[in-house]
Amino acid sequence: MDAFPAFFPLSGRTVAIAGSGEAAEAKLRLFAGSPATLRRLEGEAALKPASYAGAALAFVASADDAFAEAAAGAARAAHVPVNVVDRPALCDFTTPAVIDRGEVVAAFGTGGASPMLATLLRHDIEARVPEGAGRVAALFAGLQTEIRQVLPEPHRRRAFLRAALTGPAAEAAMRGERDMAVRLLRAALMRDQPGAGMVQFIDARGPADLLTLRAARALSAADILACDAGAHDEVLALARRDAERTGPQAPERLAELAGQGLRVARLIVGAGWRTEQAALDAAGVETEVLPIAG
Repeated sequence: MDAFPAFFPLSGRTVAIAGSGEAAEAKLRLFAGSPATLRRLEGEAALKPASYAGAALAFVASADDAFAEAAAGAARAAHVPVNVVDRPALCDFTTPAVIDRGEVVAAFGTGGASPMLATLLRHDIEARVPEGAGRVAALFAGLQTEIRQVLPEPHRRRAFLRAALTGPAAEAAMRGERDMAVRLLRAALMRDQPGAGMVQFIDARGPADLLTLRAARALSAADILACDAGAHDEVLALARRDAERTGPQAPERLAELAGQGLRVARLIVGAGWRTEQAALDAAGVETEVLPIAG
């Protein structure tokens, strides 16, 4: 990872945009509809550090090299991170290609190396992110504290959210029916019961592009990874970073973990998993093979 992606909150923040012309107008359009206050700077004002005071971010757009360098220096003197259009050497950060769905934002960046590639990737993914996705995120954000209070255990909370994200409350939010969505989500929360966990056997020999989509999703949802030695790094990278990672466990221990409502991803590289699965099935533990070769 050559650059770390981060999201700056815009509510109550000021974004300074210095310069003129189409590139500056494009930056203004980028923030259209956001809660940020936009501070437009032109001429001599753009060259004074005081003009950037209190801003969270600054953008400089100008065909004049001397102006762009001076404006970037002024923003940096005010301790404001700055992006200078088409001049990567002057940038503290680069601007990604953005999919904007309100509360849901996706960004694609190439570190300034190929903005066109980032744009092509955005167009490829944009159609798959529904317009109502932001409303669904806003629904869950509004009830986040309530959900944490009712379901303090992280694994139970994750299980509830996985189900709720494809349930009636999310569908209502997607349609823009927020009041109904809130009622449906609260009702689902009140009747939530701890579900049984499961053990999912995943071929971890790699590389990752050999995994099915279902296996990749199982990795991203797992609470615990029980890994054989030799599990491929690319496969491990698909798991949640906060998932607990262990070596192989006895079937009795796997059954115990599943009995606590946890999802266990059993990452295997050999053939011994079949004995484990048979023992778990005999113990009444739900198992799934996603898929295994050999």
